[in-house]
Amino acid sequence: MKGRVISAHGRHYSVELENGQTRHCYTRGKKTGLCVGDYVLIKPQGADEGSIEQTLERQNLLYRSDEMRSKQFAANVDQLLIVVATEPVFSEDLTARALTGAWSAGIEPVILLNKCDLTQGLDRALETLQIYRELDVPIINCSIFEPETLKQTLLPLLKNKTSLLLGQSGMGKSSILNVLIPNAKAHTQEHSVALGTGKHTTTSTRLYHLPSQEGCLIDSPGFQAFGLHHLNQTDIANGFPEFKEHIESCRFYNCTHLHEPGCGVLTALAQGKISRKRHELYERILLENQSAQRY
Repeated sequence: MKGRVISAHGRHYSVELENGQTRHCYTRGKKTGLCVGDYVLIKPQGADEGSIEQTLERQNLLYRSDEMRSKQFAANVDQLLIVVATEPVFSEDLTARALTGAWSAGIEPVILLNKCDLTQGLDRALETLQIYRELDVPIINCSIFEPETLKQTLLPLLKNKTSLLLGQSGMGKSSILNVLIPNAKAHTQEHSVALGTGKHTTTSTRLYHLPSQEGCLIDSPGFQAFGLHHLNQTDIANGFPEFKEHIESCRFYNCTHLHEPGCGVLTALAQGKISRKRHELYERILLENQSAQRY
């Protein structure tokens, strides 16, 4: 039977089947590596359980990182919703890295600027985000205190897509989720009871269906690093779409865009066609990955 993983906790997974039934599933042996959003084939066991026999081919895969390692946490995502806020000050580095991760995986990013009712930090936030507006990233101003406006703005973007809601703690991500999917809290509590994990499930990722239209929203816990260590040099360059037309002018096919003669990206940088801040981020990510692979 075919289904989709809608939540994961250790080696226990909730899988929603095509008929709408949800089964609590497990993997055989030491087989792991499944994550929310995966499409799987299961063998039913009893009335509401099953064993996961096969993971179907993925469209893409996203990772999160901590100081120790990277861990995959969502698959088959069409759109990344990055939640930032006017207050507290959001991490520009995390935002930029999340965009790189999205673009490298072929996922459309959207930035949600939340708490726009707090006008004190609005100008600062808009100024910080201007660099992404120039890269044609949609930036949507929103406030949970205008829930109907929030729904009218976001629901058309979410229709018929699997969207991932991502943001640091304190940005109001959970509040946005609760406006779009009012029963999300109930689902979370029900899931935690079923897995015997208590009520504190903010560390888990879960897929929800939109109540009023076709489309899915994956909610992920707030975290401080977006996983990029699995990317190679070409993947990282793909995460900087403003490089694309200039890479075609590079003299060497394996150009790193850091120091080579005849590099189209460095030429564009010198001419002011590429932001120096963006190129510095590219260099940091590339050198971090090369260092991690070396050790």
